Amino acid sequence: MPATDLISPYVVSCAGGLVLNKDVFSMAPGEALILRNFEPDIKGGYRRVNGTALYNSTIVPQGTSTTSLVIDCAIIFNGQIIVARGGDIHRGTTTGSWTSLTTGLGTSTRAYDFEKYNFNGTDKVIIATGHSAAFTIDNSWNVDIINASEGGTAPTNPKFVKAFQNHMFYAGATNPQEVLFSAPFSEDDFNTADGAGSFKVDSNVVGLRVFRNELFIFCEDRIYKLLGSSSADFAVQEVTRNIGCRDGGSIQEIGGDVIFLAPDGLRTIAGTARIGDVELGSISRQIQARIDEITLDRVSSLVIRDKSQYRLFYPETNGAQGSSKGIIGVLKSNVNTGQIGFEYSDMIGIKPACADSDFISNVETQVFGGYDGYIYKMEVGNTFANGTSTDTIIATYRSPDMVLGDPGLRKYMQRVNLNYEGEGTTVNADLAVRYDYDSQDTPQPNKITLTSAGGATLYGTALYGTALYGASGTPLIRQTVEGSGFAVALKIDDRNQTDSFSVKGFQLEFTPGGRR
Repeated sequence: MPATDLISPYVVSCAGGLVLNKDVFSMAPGEALILRNFEPDIKGGYRRVNGTALYNSTIVPQGTSTTSLVIDCAIIFNGQIIVARGGDIHRGTTTGSWTSLTTGLGTSTRAYDFEKYNFNGTDKVIIATGHSAAFTIDNSWNVDIINASEGGTAPTNPKFVKAFQNHMFYAGATNPQEVLFSAPFSEDDFNTADGAGSFKVDSNVVGLRVFRNELFIFCEDRIYKLLGSSSADFAVQEVTRNIGCRDGGSIQEIGGDVIFLAPDGLRTIAGTARIGDVELGSISRQIQARIDEITLDRVSSLVIRDKSQYRLFYPETNGAQGSSKGIIGVLKSNVNTGQIGFEYSDMIGIKPACADSDFISNVETQVFGGYDGYIYKMEVGNTFANGTSTDTIIATYRSPDMVLGDPGLRKYMQRVNLNYEGEGTTVNADLAVRYDYDSQDTPQPNKITLTSAGGATLYGTALYGTALYGASGTPLIRQTVEGSGFAVALKIDDRNQTDSFSVKGFQLEFTPGGRR
């Protein structure tokens, strides 16, 4: 073996997220070949995701439909959660039983659409089920069915509803290409003399979204936008006739753009406005192989604002929770390129039927309704809740297979200097060095257990001998490793239900060997 004074260092900053559309020679070292239940962190590196927990340990009552377990909506409103199951609507908090609001509104094979608004000084939420008339709930928990009480004809079974320019817009009813809107400041006045009206587009509507003083109408293979402020000057304008939206449950606003699931990947409305309808670029090409796997059993999504994070879930209705899939997209500046864009990872083990993100007592909160009749909360704990039990978070990061500058040169590995930060008292994960693309013909060393006291501790604030002193807050762990190969990869596995931690980067130290 060559002398140790010929040690060569190779530094890697973890950035770029999951990349599935490059060969190993063109992948940046900080990108990930596997990134499962690690989220790209806006503070740098890859962080193991937080868990979930029951929001309320009481199951939501079954409702009129005695066969339904699925939660059709979980809406944060007025400091509580509005839930629907089996056609019945309830409200509740973190403890106690669920309070019934109304019954018999019909079940759905899709999550209900809703809009929070205030037309007359009273906070309300309006809910569209796709199987019955829309209805409103105010902040005193009064329920009002939309029935054209002030004139005109109300939509009987709208799927989508949004407030725009003080009108309420409904779509996806009996005529899937028609959009109806109410008179100003009245969600149930459909009298054209009062300013109500309707218009049609030439594709089935799958979602509505208000963005930058315009109402965007997402269709199966078209996108339109409505401009103007009243029925006197409302005008429908084409955005694109070449791109549509696969499912309205994917539509969210993040980072000043609207993101949605198109047939060929995730796209943004801002991109459409900038480059037109012909050269509209996808923002998810690096994970297109994952996008192609998405089924439309029931798509849901939400944003986590303080993480600049978009989460898209696409579980199979009859699939197990442990194998339920989702995608995490984080809008961040890449430490290697300096460019702002989305970095992605896989999320496996959460099975939402519907989701919402909003503030409760000024705290950002994410909730989702399960396929099992329970309401859950995200971003809590170190396990995934599963009814009254929990599942282990199985998290994996694997780097690309790095040739370290020369694919024909054997590398004798000496050390891995790993820069990672724990958020609690312990980290308990496994580190593995993999050689030659996991070749069975190359000896693969055993995994190494990573343990750490987390970040640096001030003297006098922690137990001597168990805490880390004199560091900057993100410790550098020097780990001797063995083995050799022409390509080297690093893999970290965590399934120990311990505190979350972030992998910031690493340095590989090796001595060059012979050429093949």
